[in-house]
Amino acid sequence: MQILLNTDTHVDGRHGMAEFFEAEVKEAMSRFGDHVTRVEAHVADAVSHAKAHPDDIHCTLEARLIGLDPVIVKDHAASAHQAIQGAVGKLKRAVGTAVEKHAPRRGPGLSDIVASDTASTDQD
Repeated sequence: MQILLNTDTHVDGRHGMAEFFEAEVKEAMSRFGDHVTRVEAHVADAVSHAKAHPDDIHCTLEARLIGLDPVIVKDHAASAHQAIQGAVGKLKRAVGTAVEKHAPRRGPGLSDIVASDTASTDQD
């Protein structure tokens, strides 16, 4: 899985932030195996020119899934770390929903069919 972090000039996107982001994404996406090919983040300070507000940092995540449309989520918080954590949590839920929605439906298992056949034969 490819993991990319993009930040604007007002957000610290140095090596420590990239490592934090990569660790969060790998942990959250680990249960999806090879379904997720890439996760890309865009972290920006929404109002860098104005007085600081509690939810100034915006994080947009895009996950690319094999055979499915991309999944995009957004979160905002007071710090880049908080915005990333919030967005990764949303991404985990959204990817889970997308994968489950497109997973082949499981019909009755062989043991269910055999059990129902045996029950109908016993009644005859």
